Amino acid sequence: MHQFVPSWFNGQFSKWLEYSVKKDVAFFLCCYLFKNEFIHGSAGEFYTKNGFRSWNKSLERLRLHVGDVNSVYDKCFKKMLDLSNHHQSIQVVFDKHSEKLKSEYRMRLEASIDVARLLLLYGLPFRGHNESESSTNQGLFLGFLRWHGDKHPDVGKVILVNTPQNGTLTCPMIQKDIINASAKETLKAIIGDLNGDYFGILVDKSKDISHKEQMDLVLRYVDKNGEVVERFVGLVHVSDTLACSLKKAIYSFLSGHLLSPSQIRGQGYDGASNMRGEISGLKTLIMKDSSSAYYIHCFAHQLQLTLVAMSKKHLDVKDFFCHVTNVLNVIGVSFKHRDLLRHLQAEKLEQLLESGEIHTGRGLNQERGLQRPVIEHEGSTLNERNQAKYILSEIITFKFVFMLQLMLKVLAMSNELNKILQKRDQDIVNAMEFLNITKKRLQDMRETRCESFLDDVSLFCHMHDIMIPKMDESYFPGKSKRKSSGICYSYHLRVDIFYAVIDVQLQELNDRFDVVSSDLLLRMASLNPANSFANFDKGRIMTLAKCYPNKFDEVHIRDLSYQLDTFIIHMRVGNPKFSNLQGISDLAKVLVETNLVETYSYVYLLVKLTLILPVATATVERAFSSMKQIKNEEEQHG
Repeated sequence: MHQFVPSWFNGQFSKWLEYSVKKDVAFFLCCYLFKNEFIHGSAGEFYTKNGFRSWNKSLERLRLHVGDVNSVYDKCFKKMLDLSNHHQSIQVVFDKHSEKLKSEYRMRLEASIDVARLLLLYGLPFRGHNESESSTNQGLFLGFLRWHGDKHPDVGKVILVNTPQNGTLTCPMIQKDIINASAKETLKAIIGDLNGDYFGILVDKSKDISHKEQMDLVLRYVDKNGEVVERFVGLVHVSDTLACSLKKAIYSFLSGHLLSPSQIRGQGYDGASNMRGEISGLKTLIMKDSSSAYYIHCFAHQLQLTLVAMSKKHLDVKDFFCHVTNVLNVIGVSFKHRDLLRHLQAEKLEQLLESGEIHTGRGLNQERGLQRPVIEHEGSTLNERNQAKYILSEIITFKFVFMLQLMLKVLAMSNELNKILQKRDQDIVNAMEFLNITKKRLQDMRETRCESFLDDVSLFCHMHDIMIPKMDESYFPGKSKRKSSGICYSYHLRVDIFYAVIDVQLQELNDRFDVVSSDLLLRMASLNPANSFANFDKGRIMTLAKCYPNKFDEVHIRDLSYQLDTFIIHMRVGNPKFSNLQGISDLAKVLVETNLVETYSYVYLLVKLTLILPVATATVERAFSSMKQIKNEEEQHG
């Protein structure tokens, strides 16, 4: 034998044998600690300083060094055992407590932990403004602790006023220690539940009360029961919100908790440019390191962002929504204003019904807008009247009505698509079809409906006594008539507004609902078990597997093909549990329940990878809603 054998650590030498990989020598811990008490000079340095490397007949040499009872080694070993026995330490001797005191201390600690866990569970504040004994509201922590003691007399005897002054375990420092310990144990449990598997990340950013940038991080994964799990794992301070800084912070956090960034298989963000950008966005930086870490943002949220982008990119749309906001503020801030609106609206409807201009019917005559008398009589003060008159002058114009009708049509088309996108993942195929239909309708409106749209706006203005400008006259932006824009009113309405607004909306739809995301979703939908796997498409599933080259090489792709042939037959004619599944998440759970995970290992892996991507609207809204609550707490408490 010419080398150190690791199995020696499991034998009789395990308590004192140490080995240096760098020097390839062994040391004897007990002799290192106590040999000077029995041997003077350089004797014994062979085992404590220079190291033992006589591997030839090493076991015999080790046993020879151990010697008989009462040898130098034996004395050193006994002293080492005494040192490791904390019950014999000086601190324990001087601070020795009875079993009763220990039991009471543990009860106090458990009571404080129980109350802290309850407050943490519901996100409630711990402290009160006045926590003195004379205060009637000492804060939730002390209040619940007192209530806990009242309900459990055995606990009440050992907490708060019934304890030594320096041992109540209720001071702010103790509370923070309990909170930190709870956070660490919770995170440890989450990491354990993940068990080194693939996961997705949901990231948002915020500022606390001191204006420090914070990054909120949520992990999304599929647990051992096939359940999709989302867990908030922490806040990370970042120096700025540049994509490279966020990536560095994410990688540092994951590595610090023994999670590999290479295991990321999904990304979800709030849609901000520094996170979504194709060139230097965070999603692109992460995909350079892990090509299968796909970014698919909630489609319904993407649709909302297209409307937000349109209001930012087109000045007339932005002005229109500003006017609408002002109108709503005038009416909505006062109950008196709203009552006056309803009263005048009811009077007008009664007059129109008597004259036969309108007919009764369900929902036909609800409050539809503002009339001149409403605005003119709205204000009870001079400032309110002036504000109301200014708003009236802005909205009783042909251009405002033009914008109103245009936005109604665009939003109506978007609303139909939004209803589809709000549904669960089994409607992905239909959602893609409705997306294409919406884009075709917008394009058709741009190419063929401009003239008829202008006629409709003119008719509306004529019915409501709103002045219709001459379309061939010069258009003057703003109130001044001195500077001409060089274009006629008709050109401004058609080109600058009608065509431009539709073009911006089409461009945003194409940018945010890109081909890569749409194709990936269609492939995912092929795994949906709804209606006896009505969307099942083996070709699309095989293409989906090729999106994960690290897990599916040519051999695995071939095996997946065989599995899919058996899988679809089994699902449709086999266990009745598979007949009423509603979504991919249901499929994952039933595969686990029926012990078919190993049988269809490649299919189940694809199902997991699909579920990691944050596609469903409710999922993403729930995650980012939680992040919003966290951000609100940061803003309030810092």
